[in-house]
Amino acid sequence: MHIRPAAVAGLFYPDASGFLSGEITQLFAESGQKAAKSRLRPKAIIAPHAGYVYSGPIAASVYATLEGVRDVVRRVILLGPTHRVAVDGLAVPSYDAFSTPLGTVRIDKAGIKAISDLPQVVLSDEAHALEHSLEVQLPFLQSVLDDFSLVPLAVGQASPFEVNEVIERLWGGDETLIVVSSDLSHYLSYEDARQIDTQTAQRILNFCPTINHYQACGATPVNGLLLAARQHGLRAVQLDLRNSGDTSGDKSRVVGYGAFAFVEPAHGGNQHAH
Repeated sequence: MHIRPAAVAGLFYPDASGFLSGEITQLFAESGQKAAKSRLRPKAIIAPHAGYVYSGPIAASVYATLEGVRDVVRRVILLGPTHRVAVDGLAVPSYDAFSTPLGTVRIDKAGIKAISDLPQVVLSDEAHALEHSLEVQLPFLQSVLDDFSLVPLAVGQASPFEVNEVIERLWGGDETLIVVSSDLSHYLSYEDARQIDTQTAQRILNFCPTINHYQACGATPVNGLLLAARQHGLRAVQLDLRNSGDTSGDKSRVVGYGAFAFVEPAHGGNQHAH
């Protein structure tokens, strides 16, 4: 079995399973949203991908909403930007599974085969080997879902339409969850970050697929998701919007984080989207 080992355990999150489970449980408890938001039943989410000490509370706020689909979701389409290896298109791996301290997640080979004919889909283990944007989402997913398989997509140079085409191909039904991994602004002053991130959040809530990489490092997969979510009539819900100054206390140069859920109107209740 060809397994991708965890690359950033011990760096971005604890490398011991007990400590990791404990930290995630604590993050869910602190988010205070687990019970209140569980009825959202998202079809797609956007979550940040920094070290848990920085972005963990923001990520927990949206992962807590998946409690309601724990026994329904069987496949996760996970898209995140590449930070270390340049990719033309969206890279899939040849691995059979991804490993974290909480266990292994099997790769959905049928899902990868379903998109392999698209010209923007390329095969690259190198793009995945050290990439943290996808890996840091896995312990959260392993904590809130039961048994699921994974289609991991490391997104490089691509248009929102090319990303949307891949998402559409894999959209599926209630058994498929789409997760986009993205932070927001990077290394701005606290006040500038708050202003720009608020504008970016508004674009997400309004399904404007024109976000740039200055506003979000995962702008390409975010824009692709916004196209798909708009086409499917989903509703966007903002669950958290903060930055590393809020979570770490250092407000000199901060990174922005947002958490968003996209729900089908039938699943959404009457909660306000803002």
